[in-house]
Amino acid sequence: MADSLHQERRALAIAVRELRARKTLKQEEVAEAADLGRNYMTTLEGGRGNPTFVALVRLSRALGIPLSELIATYEQRLED
Repeated sequence: MADSLHQERRALAIAVRELRARKTLKQEEVAEAADLGRNYMTTLEGGRGNPTFVALVRLSRALGIPLSELIATYEQRLED
Protein backbone atom coordinates (compact mmCIF):
# COMPACT_ATOMS: atom_id res chain seq x y z
CA MET A 1 0.00 0.00 0.00
CA ALA A 2 2.75 2.45 0.92
CA ASP A 3 4.60 1.65 -2.31
CA SER A 4 1.43 2.30 -4.31
CA LEU A 5 0.96 5.65 -2.58
CA HIS A 6 4.58 6.53 -3.36
CA GLN A 7 4.00 5.72 -7.06
CA GLU A 8 0.85 7.84 -7.12
CA ARG A 9 2.56 10.81 -5.51
CA ARG A 10 5.50 10.44 -7.90
CA ALA A 11 3.15 10.36 -10.91
CA LEU A 12 1.41 13.52 -9.71
CA ALA A 13 4.75 15.24 -9.15
CA ILE A 14 5.89 14.39 -12.66
CA ALA A 15 2.57 15.53 -14.14
CA VAL A 16 2.66 18.89 -12.34
CA ARG A 17 6.28 19.55 -13.34
CA GLU A 18 5.54 18.56 -16.93
CA LEU A 19 2.45 20.76 -17.21
CA ARG A 20 4.24 23.69 -15.59
CA ALA A 21 7.18 23.28 -17.99
CA ARG A 22 4.83 23.26 -20.99
CA LYS A 23 3.59 26.68 -19.89
CA THR A 24 7.16 27.82 -19.18
CA LEU A 25 6.18 28.87 -15.67
CA LYS A 26 8.35 28.90 -12.58
CA GLN A 27 7.29 27.21 -9.36
CA GLU A 28 6.96 30.61 -7.71
CA GLU A 29 4.63 31.86 -10.43
CA VAL A 30 2.32 28.87 -10.18
CA ALA A 31 2.39 28.90 -6.39
CA GLU A 32 1.46 32.58 -6.29
CA ALA A 33 -1.29 32.24 -8.91
CA ALA A 34 -2.70 29.21 -7.08
CA ASP A 35 -2.31 30.84 -3.64
CA LEU A 36 -0.53 27.72 -2.42
CA GLY A 37 2.92 28.81 -1.28
CA ARG A 38 6.34 28.04 -2.72
CA ASN A 39 7.15 25.36 -0.13
CA TYR A 40 3.90 23.59 -0.93
CA MET A 41 4.84 23.50 -4.63
CA THR A 42 8.29 22.17 -3.80
CA THR A 43 6.76 19.44 -1.65
CA LEU A 44 4.19 18.56 -4.29
CA GLU A 45 6.69 18.46 -7.15
CA GLY A 46 9.03 16.44 -4.98
CA GLY A 47 6.44 13.69 -4.71
CA ARG A 48 5.89 14.24 -1.00
CA GLY A 49 2.61 16.13 -1.09
CA ASN A 50 -0.92 14.90 -0.62
CA PRO A 51 -2.98 17.73 -2.15
CA THR A 52 -6.59 18.39 -1.38
CA PHE A 53 -9.23 18.71 -4.07
CA VAL A 54 -9.20 22.48 -3.60
CA ALA A 55 -5.42 22.58 -4.09
CA LEU A 56 -5.75 20.58 -7.32
CA VAL A 57 -8.44 22.95 -8.60
CA ARG A 58 -6.30 25.99 -7.74
CA LEU A 59 -3.28 24.38 -9.35
CA SER A 60 -5.09 23.58 -12.59
CA ARG A 61 -6.45 27.13 -12.78
CA ALA A 62 -2.99 28.58 -12.16
CA LEU A 63 -1.68 26.42 -15.00
CA GLY A 64 -4.54 27.56 -17.23
CA ILE A 65 -5.79 24.03 -17.85
CA PRO A 66 -8.93 22.10 -16.96
CA LEU A 67 -8.68 19.87 -13.90
CA SER A 68 -9.41 16.94 -16.20
CA GLU A 69 -6.15 17.60 -18.07
CA LEU A 70 -4.17 17.55 -14.84
CA ILE A 71 -5.81 14.26 -13.84
CA ALA A 72 -5.33 12.75 -17.31
CA THR A 73 -1.64 13.66 -17.29
CA TYR A 74 -1.30 12.16 -13.81
CA GLU A 75 -2.97 8.94 -15.00
CA GLN A 76 -0.64 8.76 -18.01
CA ARG A 77 2.42 9.15 -15.80
CA LEU A 78 1.05 6.52 -13.41
CA GLU A 79 0.98 4.05 -16.31
CA ASP A 80 4.54 4.92 -17.44
